[in-house]
Amino acid sequence: MKRLLISLLAFLTLPNLVNSSHLYNQKKLVVTSESTKESIELAKYLKDNGVVKYSAYWCPNCLNQSELFGKQAYRELNVVECARDGINSQTQLCMEKKIKGFPTWEINGKLILGVLSIKELSKLTGFKN
Repeated sequence: MKRLLISLLAFLTLPNLVNSSHLYNQKKLVVTSESTKESIELAKYLKDNGVVKYSAYWCPNCLNQSELFGKQAYRELNVVECARDGINSQTQLCMEKKIKGFPTWEINGKLILGVLSIKELSKLTGFKN
């Protein structure tokens, strides 16, 4: 009887272990710097013009890129989370786009890998401040 009870308890707790997998403990990139007026305007322009940033919450270069924008502007960007355990993960889309590293910017259908300065992004997208 004791063995049956222990087995039953183990069986009943198993779904909780499965449900507490990494998908229920999703991670996100946390940006702490303040945005400038220019970075907010650029972020809105990028979003309005279909520019996408492919990113992973655990990527130090992605954090560096995001800190260049600041937290207010970062919220304006169209960011695709590629890490499976990231919040709102779109791993399948990242695989379909053949994203090879982070951050990757998609500008006018072209993929550009690496951290880009505000000035570089402005030039590449035709943003005029």
